[in-house]
Amino acid sequence: MAAAWRCPACAEPCAAPRLLPCLHSLCAPCLRRLGRLGEPARAGIATAATATTATTAGAISVLCPLCDAEVVLPPGGVGQLPPDYVALGRGRPGCDLCAQGAAVGRCQTCGAALCPFCRQAHRRQKKTASHAVTELESSKDCGQAGRPLFCPSHPSEELRLFCEQCDQPVCRDCVVDRHRQHPYDLVSNVVHRHGDSLRVLLESTQQRVSTLEDALSQIDGMGSAVRVRAEAVATEICLFASGYVKAIEEHRERLLKQLEDLKVQKENLLHLQKAQLQQLLLDMRTGMEFTERLLSSGSDLEILITKGVVASRLAKLNSVAYSTRPSVDDSIQFSPQERAGQCCGYEVFGAILNKVVDPAKCTLHGEDLCIARQNELTGFTLLCNDTTGEQMRRGGEAVRVTITHKDKKDCAVKPTVCDNGDGTYHVSYSPEEPGLYAVCVCVKGQHVQGSPFTLTVKSKFRKHQGVFHCCTFCSSGGQKAARCACGGTMPGGYQGCGHGHKGHPGCPHWSCCGQVTKSSECLGPPSDSSQRSLLRTVAL
Repeated sequence: MAAAWRCPACAEPCAAPRLLPCLHSLCAPCLRRLGRLGEPARAGIATAATATTATTAGAISVLCPLCDAEVVLPPGGVGQLPPDYVALGRGRPGCDLCAQGAAVGRCQTCGAALCPFCRQAHRRQKKTASHAVTELESSKDCGQAGRPLFCPSHPSEELRLFCEQCDQPVCRDCVVDRHRQHPYDLVSNVVHRHGDSLRVLLESTQQRVSTLEDALSQIDGMGSAVRVRAEAVATEICLFASGYVKAIEEHRERLLKQLEDLKVQKENLLHLQKAQLQQLLLDMRTGMEFTERLLSSGSDLEILITKGVVASRLAKLNSVAYSTRPSVDDSIQFSPQERAGQCCGYEVFGAILNKVVDPAKCTLHGEDLCIARQNELTGFTLLCNDTTGEQMRRGGEAVRVTITHKDKKDCAVKPTVCDNGDGTYHVSYSPEEPGLYAVCVCVKGQHVQGSPFTLTVKSKFRKHQGVFHCCTFCSSGGQKAARCACGGTMPGGYQGCGHGHKGHPGCPHWSCCGQVTKSSECLGPPSDSSQRSLLRTVAL
């Protein structure tokens, strides 16, 4: 007989394992011991088992004890988790009649697994002589695949149909009861379509696994490079310091301490990235193995029952964002000519060059930083500084700039970032729509000083349509009908302004809007009624 399935959490035999959304199976006692996320599970107190009564308060989230993944229980609690038919189907089953021998065949009429002796007896008995008995050959036949699965709502009815609207297997009574007028079909007719969708997700996961393996290999290589480079710098430091006595020896120890701290910092960052990618890789492999077992060993009905949670898990894993490049580099250098100040009364030289940009010390510069014009090219300068506030004097930093309209979410400006190679970066852009924009400037994923800030984009600069004159009488050649936007008039029927007369501003001004600044934006005429007269002034 096949060995009983053992729970991976408690190692106890279990006949009815349940499948969590992370594709790990647990026995009923272990599932009941799972506590809500953020609450410790205590013995003797109902935790995940109370999910049925707690569904009105919201979804219940628990942590899987095997992979520490956050999973959400179904509305019905742990009792609504799907059975793990893949785990139950491992190995050859025992005989259903004598419960002693290993099954070698299955009755297609009554669904019983039969050992060689019971198979012969099954054929000889009068009541079962007409039953068709088949050999257990494939992995599906040897497992639970051949056993009929009965409807939980109608225990006497076998699950042979699949409701397309509810996406679940149903029985004949279900289609005339709760699933009335729902489109449905035979399980054998729809399993191929749903199995193909799982295979597509499986292929996508397999490709990402290869990418993760390559990324981990690069991280291991970079870790070795960091250690090799650190050892090389340590050797340089020791050679340089050997020429001095007490002062240089003390200086050498100080440099080695700085180097060790830098190496530990880089290795810690690499270790953190490696641990995150390893966990993601482990989760993907677990999902792949379970999906492969389901597709190769599960029956059509088992695939349909389990495919929802499997597809959800694989899709969630495939949507996880990760970087395939090491989070740090091996840029560690030692400069013997660098002045290091005083040590034991002696001026010493030699320092580790590892200036790191500090986003909190980076600043933004430019005229009218928060104001721009529609369809006009403008920009500002980003100055990158290190942790001490000194300019980096070199480029190559990861600078990201986003400019998004606050009212129109689909309206964004694509800026251009130019690396000047001296620690400064020029950002240029040309907004197409007026309004308020949110500008975010980030270095290595962190906001710099003054970011984010609000950018006001004004409408396109309006050019003056009139003339910049001393008065209407002079610019129009004495025309009485000519007018000016300043509103001035002269006696004798002159509708425009004149020197020293009523309404004249006392200085040169624009005839189209009355502004006295020559290099200004036109504010337009005060009313449409005077537009024709103003245009006449312009023509004159």
